[in-house]
Amino acid sequence: MRQAHLAVTQHTTTDGVHVLALAGEIDHTTAGTFRQALTTGDASPRHTVIDFRDVTFMDSSGINVLVAAHNITRTDGGWLRLAHTPARVLDILHIVGLDAVIPVYPTLNGALTAHNAA
Repeated sequence: MRQAHLAVTQHTTTDGVHVLALAGEIDHTTAGTFRQALTTGDASPRHTVIDFRDVTFMDSSGINVLVAAHNITRTDGGWLRLAHTPARVLDILHIVGLDAVIPVYPTLNGALTAHNAA
């Protein structure tokens, strides 16, 4: 059985938005990596954009991580946004209704521009 791999790159913009770029597969073996990347130091960032451009697969494990991250950021008065979400992943988000809860943008720049306009 082949194990999934997930690579994460991240940075924080000058105005404090935590940006994650994911590459690979999100399943039960990589969900911990995804969850850990959503925290910075001892806390979760208030504003996060996740770039899904290079994600090739996501199952319910990824959905669970997104729901938890969304709930935490909302509790702290922040937000979570998704960008460059491939059709395969977007279909899953739509099936569970998460695309109606977490804003999805066609580009990373669009998600960041929406932040600046808010």
